Amino acid sequence: MFRSLTFWFIFSLLISMPGLAVAQGEATTGIHLRLIPGLELPKTNPRDEVIKHTGYTLSFNKTYRVANWVAYELTAAKTIPVVKRNNRFIPDPMLTSCTITNDDYKGTGYDKGHLAPAADMCYSDQTMVESFYLSNMAPQLPGFNRGIWKNLEEQVRRWAIGGKVVYVVTGTVLAKGLSTIGNDRITVPGYFYKVILDYNEPEIKGIGFIMPNEGSQEPLQHFAVTIDSVEKLTGTDFFYQLPEEHEKLIESTINLGKWNWTTLKTHSSGPGSSK
Repeated sequence: MFRSLTFWFIFSLLISMPGLAVAQGEATTGIHLRLIPGLELPKTNPRDEVIKHTGYTLSFNKTYRVANWVAYELTAAKTIPVVKRNNRFIPDPMLTSCTITNDDYKGTGYDKGHLAPAADMCYSDQTMVESFYLSNMAPQLPGFNRGIWKNLEEQVRRWAIGGKVVYVVTGTVLAKGLSTIGNDRITVPGYFYKVILDYNEPEIKGIGFIMPNEGSQEPLQHFAVTIDSVEKLTGTDFFYQLPEEHEKLIESTINLGKWNWTTLKTHSSGPGSSK
């Protein structure tokens, strides 16, 4: 109803794109890696408002009134809870292009779905507060927010723990004709995505996910795509600071066998406004 394209149409389109290769990428070993500050940040669009918070950087789309993406580095240490979840959804004091309030979500049937999850921001009081800024939220159907999306967030944290650090970009797929909610006309994305980079020796790798904004019982692998495919769908250039030969290899192929997949309990879509 709220999507401009069906998932299967868009997925079949991605499959036909050059560079989408599942379970074909070879391990990238024996190459020299260098420290790249801000590696998680995509190329920014001058039309959008970019805000740097303590725990993540946000690109806000002024036209659709929702974030294009949030990006951050997630280390194993950051996944260890230091502070409790506060559940205080508040306006972003640094957002200047528009105002978003809790009233925009009331009675809509949509959750305030985190882009940068609170559980990834539990390592300080400040980062926890920032994780509940309404600029970090997007309208998500409850069955999606509390189900497959939550499963993906937990899987990414497990990868951070296993690999010591991953670089994460989470975003929305936006297009004309999507429905909106609230007086502030917040766009309801038809799809959400994540791209993850593991830039650690002895093996570097990347993976993307594109998910329709609806509940699903499919395994996470069902939604896995190359980072190149997410770039083609969104027009966003991820991990552009990588050496060219690394970027080309990492973003054009995925090998599902190189990722440590955890069997996760399927979450229910019970009461609550967000995860």
